[in-house]
Amino acid sequence: MLPQFWDDTHHALAAEAERWVADHIRPHAERFEEESPFDVGLYKKAGDAGLIGVAYTEDVGGAGGDIFHALIVAEALVRGHSVGTAVGLGSHAIAVPPILALGTEEQKARYAVPVIAGDKIAALAITEPGAGSDVAGVRTRAVRDGDHYVVDGSKTFITSGVRADILTTLVRTGEDRHGGLTMLVIERGTPGFSVGRPLKKMGWWASDTAELHFEGCRVPVSNRLGEEGSGFLGVMSNFVHERLFLAATCVAIARLALEQTERYVTEREAFGRPIGKFQVLRHTLAEMRTREAQARAFTSVVAERNRRGEDVTVDVAMAKNAAVDACSFVTDRAVQLHGGMGYMRECLVERLYRDARLFPIGGGTTEIMRELISKWR
Repeated sequence: MLPQFWDDTHHALAAEAERWVADHIRPHAERFEEESPFDVGLYKKAGDAGLIGVAYTEDVGGAGGDIFHALIVAEALVRGHSVGTAVGLGSHAIAVPPILALGTEEQKARYAVPVIAGDKIAALAITEPGAGSDVAGVRTRAVRDGDHYVVDGSKTFITSGVRADILTTLVRTGEDRHGGLTMLVIERGTPGFSVGRPLKKMGWWASDTAELHFEGCRVPVSNRLGEEGSGFLGVMSNFVHERLFLAATCVAIARLALEQTERYVTEREAFGRPIGKFQVLRHTLAEMRTREAQARAFTSVVAERNRRGEDVTVDVAMAKNAAVDACSFVTDRAVQLHGGMGYMRECLVERLYRDARLFPIGGGTTEIMRELISKWR
């Protein structure tokens, strides 16, 4: 993000996060990608380094930072050359906020604190085989039975779901499309809860992605977040920060792909000179730089407005789409300018190109973002 919105703490964090990534992710990125998923012990190392808790409040073990502290960490993790590792380590950022927004003090201490410390892994379980961007279409049902809910249904495409200790899970407790949704924390080992096959993906290889199944799964009522029927509001309140994270991650991928390409065109020669000397390539690089800079500036401004407490629901949808478009363009051109090498799995831009394809889908599709934007008056 743009340093003009930073103070000394942001600069210090950026330097520390870069050092941590250089030590703990970048040297192992190839292994994390090929062996999949990354080492589970990395969560604890990130927690000990303060990278997980950087933007959470001190009462739950965080450092009390702001949105820019969080985005600095998100961008640094991408620079470890493994987007899958970055998003896997970052799954807390969408799983913990509903606990903090809706949960009791006891629930925060039981669930949020150990995740922020890196002792447990949290995942957000919303998407189902028949409900993606349409959150209100969730069908996994929870029926009250005394001091428990009996949960039946399934979730899919759940980042960190294979290894998660706790799952912030959206379930249907009533018939009203929006008011009938409730959030439960479902813990690993709960009878009736099982993790299906790890899903193989086009990109994000280093992260684990799961199918989850609930068959007569008995969840204590004490695991409910907020009042029954408050789940939809809990999900909606999470979307602004989730989409800011996605936008920042896209900007980071675009910057990394651009840097790799700028280096390559100065080294690769054709017809007796570096290919970066040819006008058509220089102009392509100019467009890549422009789009990355535009997306970085837009996302930074929206993040600053969010930090000031403004409603940026529509603006963040615009920022996400702008960053997604920039990331898609830059990674595509990066592969093209690398030529045949760009198609090889040993080449970083090949991986970034695959990893970028998820962002027009995740966190609300590009089409859904446009629909949201179109309703703004």
